[in-house]
Amino acid sequence: MRLSKAQYDEIALFISTLRPTRQCMKRLKERFPCQSQSTLLSIFSQEYQKMIKRTHAKHHTPEAVEMYYARYLNEVARDPKVPILLELANEVDFSPALMARTVLERFLEDHDGQPPTKPVLSSMLRDPSLIPDPVLANQVHLCIINDCFNGPLVDGIKHAIGHEHEVLLRQKLKEHNLAFLDEDQLRLKGYDKTPDVILEVPVAVDGHVIHWIESKASFGDEASHKTYLHDQFWSYWNRFGPGLVIYWYGFIEDLDCNRERGILLKDGFPETLVMLGSCMAQTDEHGQHTKNCLNETHQETES
Repeated sequence: MRLSKAQYDEIALFISTLRPTRQCMKRLKERFPCQSQSTLLSIFSQEYQKMIKRTHAKHHTPEAVEMYYARYLNEVARDPKVPILLELANEVDFSPALMARTVLERFLEDHDGQPPTKPVLSSMLRDPSLIPDPVLANQVHLCIINDCFNGPLVDGIKHAIGHEHEVLLRQKLKEHNLAFLDEDQLRLKGYDKTPDVILEVPVAVDGHVIHWIESKASFGDEASHKTYLHDQFWSYWNRFGPGLVIYWYGFIEDLDCNRERGILLKDGFPETLVMLGSCMAQTDEHGQHTKNCLNETHQETES
């Protein structure tokens, strides 16, 4: 789904008025009924992550950390069954998963006499039963399962969705008899930074020849696309030539501005491909060498 910049800005502005709860997606869908649920969810998640980055510093000052930890200790002493950390996160407009991480890190510093290592902290957030205090373990668990846009549970879901779309891409390529190398095969060949697939024989899409395809199970907004261009896409272009990026949940249409430079954007598998056959040397009856080049066949993909 391609959105104009004005359409995207309208959605982003409405999102800024919502709290990150399960009910917010219902309101978002009611306000923008013509947009798909997946597209709206992806945009909401990205806007929420931007807000988290903007407010990260104020929630991690020593004063804020001590205040959150003291509030937790005082409230849990009164009634350990109340979801204190979840309520505190909602009160100060902070991600529940990040609130849990902040308080858990402070608790472990008291418990062990030193700050925990990142692997230890991450493992406890993934599996709260590892936390030595059962009351805090339950509080952390409630934060993790009630955070719709952050934390290890959400990270696992995002990873699974990303993998699902990579599998979908490979299935589409096989359906159209396109030979390709995937990331695992490319790493075995010694490549460290690679797109999801490299086509063994290039194809033409919308009149542009492409050599590789990158799958993104997200919406392409300005911030994420700029980062991907810098960190990934131009590197792929330098090494492998022009390619195609599929933003499965849509993108801002103005971002598809690098076609002539060699990077195309699509919101799904291309509807029309031009298969480019290899040039093969042939010898005619007079012993003269000729070439049979670019044996083109148009192939319509399933819509």
